[in-house]
Amino acid sequence: MLMQEERELVVEYGKKMSADRLSTGTSGNISIYNAEKGLMAISPSGMDYFSTKPEDVVITDLDANIVDGSRKPSSEWALHTTFYKHKPHARAVVHTHSMYCTTFAVLGQPIRAVHYVIGDAGVDTIPCAPYRLFGTVELAEAAMEVCGESDAVLLGNHGLVVCGKDIKSAYSLACNMEYIAELQYRAMCIGTPNVLTDEQMAQVMEKFKSYGQPNSGKKGY
Repeated sequence: MLMQEERELVVEYGKKMSADRLSTGTSGNISIYNAEKGLMAISPSGMDYFSTKPEDVVITDLDANIVDGSRKPSSEWALHTTFYKHKPHARAVVHTHSMYCTTFAVLGQPIRAVHYVIGDAGVDTIPCAPYRLFGTVELAEAAMEVCGESDAVLLGNHGLVVCGKDIKSAYSLACNMEYIAELQYRAMCIGTPNVLTDEQMAQVMEKFKSYGQPNSGKKGY
């Protein structure tokens, strides 16, 4: 089976995404990009994650031509391919409808540096793209237009999309963004959150460079 390892990981992390309530039902989607092959393994459209098997995962090129698989790929394929085309380091993309990130997406408000872990996205503010119809190239273009240097972006009235150097880091980033969004929401329910300054976040970014074990390849939180 072509790209069996990537397919198995898409299934594994799809179940995690559902179990961790980052998405409900069949919402959200995951992909992994094999740069050597120039191919992407992406979750199938409209299938329950706990029913999805590796052979259900679809292999496409970055122009959405199906190379292997009998299923229809996720309707958000353009969102994934756009990130791979514009973010050279990206090897995995996770798109969620997590509650708190989506709450700010509904408000059209960014996620701010209320906690230093936001630096995991490479920036100190997670922008929000304007609303565009789901499953369209226009949505993908809107997300990339506001994304800038960030590895995460909110989709207006929709959800969150993140990328990473592998599926583990991309999924971790999605979890961290939801954590920060919940903190921001809860703080706003009580008062006005303290937002870290540019100088404070610059220190965080610098410290992230040496975070983790030596030679682990870990960069960021």
